[in-house]
Amino acid sequence: MVAAGFIVWMIFFDINDLINQYFSLKKLNDLEEEKTFYRTKTQEVILEREEVLSKPHLLEKFAREKYLMKKKTEDIYVIEEK
Repeated sequence: MVAAGFIVWMIFFDINDLINQYFSLKKLNDLEEEKTFYRTKTQEVILEREEVLSKPHLLEKFAREKYLMKKKTEDIYVIEEK
């Protein structure tokens, strides 16, 4: 009887019950996926940075496309696709 009460207590009423374990495991899996995503994005940014810094003409192209930088005598028109 005591063992059954202990098992019921551990499954439903304890702070580490099955429901909390399930949600903790789900959150851990979500965070692992997010970690993988950000690691791949970081690698992409590092490779892009190395490429841009190694070639001056790519640096100008990058600045124009990403930050809309321009020369004093130029006008920029942004065309958004639908």
